[in-house]
Amino acid sequence: MQILGGPDGRRMLAVTFVDRTGSGLWGATAVLYFTYVAGLGTAQIGLLLGVSGAIGIAGPPLGGLLADRLPLRTLLAGVQALRAVASLALLTTTDLRLLLAFTAVGSLGDRASSVLTRLYATRIAGPDRSRYQAVNRTVSNVGWAVGGLAAAGALAVGTTAVYRWLLVGDALSFVAVALLTLRCGEPPSASRVVTAGGPAAGAAKDRAAAEAGAARVTNPWRDRRYLAYTATEAFLCLDDSVFKVGLALWAVTATPVPHGIVPLLLVLNNVLVVCFQVPFARFGTTSEKARTSLFPLAAAFFAGGAALAVSATDTRWIAVTALTLAATAFTVAEMLHATVSWELSVTLAPPTAQGAYLGVHGLSSAVQRSIGPVAVTGTIAAGPLGWLGFGAGLAVMCLAQRRLTRDEGETALSVPPVTVSEH
Repeated sequence: MQILGGPDGRRMLAVTFVDRTGSGLWGATAVLYFTYVAGLGTAQIGLLLGVSGAIGIAGPPLGGLLADRLPLRTLLAGVQALRAVASLALLTTTDLRLLLAFTAVGSLGDRASSVLTRLYATRIAGPDRSRYQAVNRTVSNVGWAVGGLAAAGALAVGTTAVYRWLLVGDALSFVAVALLTLRCGEPPSASRVVTAGGPAAGAAKDRAAAEAGAARVTNPWRDRRYLAYTATEAFLCLDDSVFKVGLALWAVTATPVPHGIVPLLLVLNNVLVVCFQVPFARFGTTSEKARTSLFPLAAAFFAGGAALAVSATDTRWIAVTALTLAATAFTVAEMLHATVSWELSVTLAPPTAQGAYLGVHGLSSAVQRSIGPVAVTGTIAAGPLGWLGFGAGLAVMCLAQRRLTRDEGETALSVPPVTVSEH
């Protein structure tokens, strides 16, 4: 398969793989590290992760804003270096206040790097950005799996030294990512003049894009439609909390299935994404296709909620079947939403403020990480009817988003088809 974006596209896929592998190492051991190495209690760990996560919400808009003013490659490498420093700093202290400060810096860097990496991919992949994003998500899932498996093997030893070395491995992955990023070229941007690394044709396209978007709102905080779109996105990102929190809690508290089924459902999610995310890219090759795909996305969300409701039964085989169908439906929703979200968030943003707009859009996933667990646990407390309402609510949100983005998407596509993302 041809990798889009040329050599820089391949390097950024390597960046994604190394980054996600390191994150897989740390994600599987963070709570254990804070418990057995830092000596924190459960309440302290909850405070640490909650506060740092809330501070991290500022990462996407801050990163996007800077990306419209500074060279993207240098900024992205700097953010990765910041993440490495924050990770290594955790090894130097067990003081809760310092740990909170370091994890907050790491959280800011993590959320900002996600938006910056996405922006870089958007600029180098051009009109094939949907397919590139699908390949990128596939590589990301493989990286997470490799990191998680490595962490699982290391945790079999279970010593504090192992926890420290896993954290060092995470930090070194950020160093490697920063070095890989510096080997990439600087992508052209309509929001700033690129003095090196861009062909003359690219500069001409940037000028045309800037002129075409000059009449549009270039401050995302004043663009009510884009803000409303971002708000709906926070709800449609809830599939993440379903897999991280809801599926496991519901399975062990409301169904008769063996507990060993839960990790298998998560494996199913990972395998489906690796196998089908790239084929799903066809649903987001244009803005119109992305909006049309909101209909099957609504159906997938409703089917997932209904299947979880049905799984609350005393018959084991029915519960297992329903949970499997629910995991499959929410995975389909995850893949569809990733494709739709990528395309609409780019086409609804003016070229001259693409970084700022994508930074604001990044708030949707950041906010979901904070409110998602609460929403999902509240759904579980409501029982089967709660899951029916959950699925129906997300389906309605999909339909609302289609109506919300229809006119704006058509306006975005009515300008000349040369945009900053088409290089």
